[in-house]
Amino acid sequence: MQRHDMAGAITTRLLDWYDVHARRLPWRIGPGDRRAGIRPDPYRVWLSEIMLQQTTVAAVKSYYADFLSRWPTVDALAAARDEEVMAAWAGLGYYARARNLLACARAVSAHGGAFPGSAAGLRDLPGIGDYTAAAIAAIAYDEQVAVVDGNVERVVSRLELIQTPLPAAKPAIRLAMQALTPPDRPGDFAQAMMDLGATICTPRRPACTICPVVEPCAARASGIQETLPVKAPKAEKPLRVGAAFVAEHPRLGAILLRRRASTGLLAGMEEPPMTGWTARVDGVTDITAAPFAAEWTLAGTVEHTFTHFRLRLSVWHAETGAAAPDGMWWQPFDGLGDRALPTLMRKCIARALDPERPVAKR
Repeated sequence: MQRHDMAGAITTRLLDWYDVHARRLPWRIGPGDRRAGIRPDPYRVWLSEIMLQQTTVAAVKSYYADFLSRWPTVDALAAARDEEVMAAWAGLGYYARARNLLACARAVSAHGGAFPGSAAGLRDLPGIGDYTAAAIAAIAYDEQVAVVDGNVERVVSRLELIQTPLPAAKPAIRLAMQALTPPDRPGDFAQAMMDLGATICTPRRPACTICPVVEPCAARASGIQETLPVKAPKAEKPLRVGAAFVAEHPRLGAILLRRRASTGLLAGMEEPPMTGWTARVDGVTDITAAPFAAEWTLAGTVEHTFTHFRLRLSVWHAETGAAAPDGMWWQPFDGLGDRALPTLMRKCIARALDPERPVAKR
């Protein structure tokens, strides 16, 4: 069989496999449900796709359930307070997604509460790029559009023996995926490709012997499946430094918090006072930058990795009975689990305080 004749065979085999082996995910309508006439809720598809960006399925499940119980419709989410949504998102990372989530929900709600029914229309909404628009359009609206995430890139590069390094290979992968995507079940096909990449066509030691498309896989035929996709070498991330000041008020049973600026990294989230580190600039690491005079002691360091840089913070701790400085407040320990504290901030607080304190997100 010639390569250009294999698209139909690949599509058929993969959909047959998906009908039996589709992963059961809380945001997904299974193939049996579709045959019974049940349609996906675009709001749920959108919510899951935003949460899944740069995050694992395992990490998203509990957040998705929590969001859906609090805000079951896009109109309900649009009416939520920013602080509530940011607190509910805390710990999931990439906080610009949460801000865009609210902006998108409010844009959709302002236009009647219905998401656009095409990838082109979806791309006009805040926080929705090419991949997310295609995923929603294919899964929720059956648009015949290529849906390409990391799993799909891996599967297609192996099927088609695309050896150009990423990201230069992306256009060729997208074209190949578009050629494979059927007109009648594009959403199921996209999810089948994702499932294949997540469970069988894995980055290391792919389970080729049970793969439904092993015969037409050009990389398998060449014996180089584990080398694809080829990735360009990553540049080493720069290291930035700074300091966090965890002040404890023993009488109140509280620690000092403040809200970060409304723009920039971790915008709108909460934190103990910190020095002015950014992705490009180091912050002061010693007590000369403390928010007030106290018996500060070094509790240790915390390291955290962002998309473009690594951060090392010196964590200082002090006990005080002073009033909270302007723009800050004393937060009781028993409410820390519900605050809009990113993982980095929770690490700093845990480093400074008794590990038995309720610092982790509830």
